[in-house]
Amino acid sequence: MRVLTWFGGFLILAVAAAAVASTVRPNVRPVASIQPQAAVGGFALPQGLIPSPSPTPLPVKAVTAAPPTHPAPVPARAPARPKVTVSSTQQALINQDRARYHLAPLTWNSCLATVARAEAAKLATPGVAFQHYDGVSRDLTCHLGHQVGENIGWWSGGVNDSQLNTMFMNSPDHKANILGPYRYVATAWKVRSDGRAFIAVEFG
Repeated sequence: MRVLTWFGGFLILAVAAAAVASTVRPNVRPVASIQPQAAVGGFALPQGLIPSPSPTPLPVKAVTAAPPTHPAPVPARAPARPKVTVSSTQQALINQDRARYHLAPLTWNSCLATVARAEAAKLATPGVAFQHYDGVSRDLTCHLGHQVGENIGWWSGGVNDSQLNTMFMNSPDHKANILGPYRYVATAWKVRSDGRAFIAVEFG
């Protein structure tokens, strides 16, 4: 979790990965807050629990043989990426971020959009704590793969995609979701009666 000063106010960046949510309870009223969450295979795994595997060198053999008399088989083609459909400003900004890192863009997914709308609406409900709920669990029901993620945030001045995208990219765990091994994304904003706007970004 990180707290960054932003033009005299406070931005609270709360990060959760592998379905572990964290929350900040500031002593001062924050101007904005964000949280990411990711899940693998539907199981909640704390960050750093599974180390990255180290490659094991394979033995090298020198083989001599006559060249084959039949043509070599054509390797199977990788599955085609879906046509990229952009349906929100936040998605367009996410794809710009990914392009800077030479990553494929994420296309819009209507199932994830349903989850994002529900999550944003829940967060914007008066009296509801700002935290992850069941977004990543419902992302998995979209059957887009075994890895899903969620970034959530709010901004006191209403909908502001560029501000939230900057906040997400300045937080390592939010950035990890944006640059993660996903193919799909959906985003939704919900503005509360006091003008505070809540965003949910779902990855699959």
